[in-house]
Amino acid sequence: MAASRALRLTLLFLASLTAGGALANGPALVVDAASGKVLHAERATDPWFPASITKLMTTYVALDMVRRGEAAMDQLLTVSEGAAALPPSKMAFKPGTQVRLDNALRIIMVKSANDVAATIAENLGGSIEGFAARMNAAAAGLGMRESRFVNPHGLPDDRQQTSARDMAILARALYRDFPDQEHLFDIGAIQFGRRIMRNTNGLIGRYPGADGMKTGFICASGFNVVASATRNGRRLITVVMGSPSANERTLKAADLFERGFATGSTIFASFGPSLESLPGSVLQSPPNMRAVICDRRGPMPGEEDGSNPVSAGLDSEAGGPNLFGSGVMAFAAAPNRALLGPRAPVQPVRIWVGAAPPSEADLAAQAAEEEAAEQARLAKRKGRKAVARKGGDSKEVAGDDKPKIPSGAIQEGRNGRTTVTLKPVTDRKAKAADDADGPEKPRAGGKAAPAKADAKPVAITPKPKADGRKPEQKADVKPATRTN
Repeated sequence: MAASRALRLTLLFLASLTAGGALANGPALVVDAASGKVLHAERATDPWFPASITKLMTTYVALDMVRRGEAAMDQLLTVSEGAAALPPSKMAFKPGTQVRLDNALRIIMVKSANDVAATIAENLGGSIEGFAARMNAAAAGLGMRESRFVNPHGLPDDRQQTSARDMAILARALYRDFPDQEHLFDIGAIQFGRRIMRNTNGLIGRYPGADGMKTGFICASGFNVVASATRNGRRLITVVMGSPSANERTLKAADLFERGFATGSTIFASFGPSLESLPGSVLQSPPNMRAVICDRRGPMPGEEDGSNPVSAGLDSEAGGPNLFGSGVMAFAAAPNRALLGPRAPVQPVRIWVGAAPPSEADLAAQAAEEEAAEQARLAKRKGRKAVARKGGDSKEVAGDDKPKIPSGAIQEGRNGRTTVTLKPVTDRKAKAADDADGPEKPRAGGKAAPAKADAKPVAITPKPKADGRKPEQKADVKPATRTN
């Protein structure tokens, strides 16, 4: 009886695809976090490039090491030259900088900094390779069948892959195994000095009940997100992969949440399939989305959502779900669309480098230093500069600190800049005295060096040389060197 009822429900879900609308073709999954039952599955076991959602596994391994006593949340991690050299997104810490593990985890969850993820791996695993081995061991222990990791940050590597199903398993494990660290996944923003960096997850602060977890993007993967939301004590986990933009990723996740919360949990708790029972994919390697995502006209897509209010719902022009490979289990009806407005204001969580939080005096000094650097950057950006040259030397100054142009100067405007060439100021009395003293010995290059005012050259009668040439005139006072 139970089996036949489950079959009828499955047929109802498949028949509702046409009535319920079409969803985008990338992998998608909705699962009840408590029971692990699947509410919606679309290409859920297809291999996919994870991008920065890799950092969820980096976090799992780090927290597991803390639980085992192999690491501590206040442990200092040192940034290496290799980590500092990684491409953005990054904090751009200098090599040798030390940061606590708890701060490092906050940074990779919010800022998604690759240099900090590598710092965690090198310090806790001994090397990137050593930490990747721990990542793969943890993934195997959790039953993540399609996942292979070679780095802790998700930067492009053809060997690194996962699936929507595996990421849902990982998300459930993070909430289940480390309930005291749930706050890591719903931080709206972090603050380092004067820098405030908001979470790249466009659902945080916009979708009601959103409380995690992590976004990811590289050209090969498209826009990915592992998201969680809680309503009336019920938490759902949604995975979306391969979206063409950050906004569309957020819209699809919000739509799936709406459908999931509108669906009662009783039926799925009894008859819904489990994550482990989802059929495998026919694909052996992840598809490369670069041609669709990045190799097109227009600006390079960005990781963050736009700030304009948008509606979550189905796109009438999107393709239907793929019924092959990993199979599909679809929602029966589409609820009202959710309106996503601008992000709600959040109180940033302060992070710092070193062992202890900075004092108020340290914060004030750091703020003043950053303010000065920002003002200098703005001045340079606006082109408010001038070059003052004295002789062969030049000095660049900005804004109101431009040098006063002395009398006799020649000004040449060039591309918004002012080149100032200082001409020697002629004094008639001094010139007359110079003329009385006679011409001065030419210097190299044909220029004459001015003689000291208080020096009187003593004439020496020259003796003719054997070849008849006149010898150079000698004086008992050396000519003064020219100063600039």
